[in-house]
Parts: sequence; C-alpha cells; structure tokens
Amino acid sequence: MSSNLLETFENPHPQRDYVIEHVAPEFTSVCPKTSHPDFATIVLSYVPDTLCVELKSYKLYLQSFRNQGIFYEDVTNCILNDLVACLRPRSMTMVAKFSARGGISSTITAEYSATAAGEVTG
Repeated sequence: MSSNLLETFENPHPQRDYVIEHVAPEFTSVCPKTSHPDFATIVLSYVPDTLCVELKSYKLYLQSFRNQGIFYEDVTNCILNDLVACLRPRSMTMVAKFSARGGISSTITAEYSATAAGEVTG
C-alpha cells in the first residue's frame, strides 16, 4: 500500500460541482487473522476541487493491497485518507463491499467533506 503510486491531473471544470465515481470490482487483500484472501468491490465517489485521480495509478495503488494483512475497516479508511491527502476533494465517499466469507458479507462506508473538516475550497 503505497500512496506515492497515486497520480493526479488538473480538474478540467473546477468551477462546477460534479461527481466522479470509480468502481473497482477486483480488490483483494488478506485477513490479518487467518491469512485468507478477502475480495471486495471498491466504489470511490468524489466531488473534485482542483485535482482528479489518474485511473491507472489508482488501479496500481489498489493492487498494492493484494498481499497486505489488513482488516476491512482499516483498509477502507486508509484508502480514503490517502486519496483525500492526494486530491483534497470537496467531498469523498469510499464504499468497500466485501464478499461473503463464513456466511457474512460486509460493507464499510467512510466519508470526507472539506466543509465539515473546516477547509476552504476553490
């Protein structure tokens, strides 16, 4: 998990609020307790400010979790934190929908808002 893999480009329409949504249906990591693989669909939705995430770098970033032993709650918040630090969006929502293991599936949702964080955008 290396946030330095993330690349950005200038938002072509910073004067407007609009939502970008990226769906990554092949996310994998490893359970730190059992070492079994965990599979998830990661849904990133954000309103950009001045920067947008470049997709190939985002894909490589997500793949960097493949062999990491990390709990669902931690990985969801780590991804959100790294993307917020990189992009400084107006708002961002990270949803991680983990496949069933042991008969239980889990969905973790983490949110960020520049307004709630007291930041000035523009």
